[in-house]
Amino acid sequence: MRRKANTRGKLIIAVLALCFAVSYFSSWKDDVLRKFVYPLQYDYLVRQYSYEDGVSPALVASVILVESKFNETASSHVGAYGLMQIMPDTAEWIADKMNLTEFTPDQLNDVQTNIRMGTWYLAYLLKEYDGNKILALAAYNAGRGHVDSWMETYGWKKDFSEIEKIPFTETREYVRIVLLNEQKYRQLYRF
Repeated sequence: MRRKANTRGKLIIAVLALCFAVSYFSSWKDDVLRKFVYPLQYDYLVRQYSYEDGVSPALVASVILVESKFNETASSHVGAYGLMQIMPDTAEWIADKMNLTEFTPDQLNDVQTNIRMGTWYLAYLLKEYDGNKILALAAYNAGRGHVDSWMETYGWKKDFSEIEKIPFTETREYVRIVLLNEQKYRQLYRF
């Protein structure tokens, strides 16, 4: 009888230890993901401009992650700058629409300006395409001209949902990755 009680006690301790370990490593896993895989630098600015422009902060963070991996000095071979990789011509157009009279393209290297303008532009594209994230993200990556052309050429409507039909491989993958990352940001940061 004593032996059964002793075995039962050990089993209970083992189960409790296993539950503790699973709980501990589960929370640790999220910390590792937040730190190394899905970072959120400039959290305050991302949230502030997202809320001002009515865009999900998870979507903005995901765009930043894919565009620059939160490297504020990032620049592309085609000439885009900053966290949200904005082209100077697009930035000047955005500045005009936002009534930023003192804007110069070198301000794209300023974190606050870049997030503010990139988030505004993302919100603009979402409105332009009736909230369709696929079309808005494709336009953010490939340009509105390409997306509008595809809509006309292929007869896409604003409820378009077939990512695999996007003609540019880079844009197709960009949209997929941003949307997958957005889900992770929602889970990890409770946006």
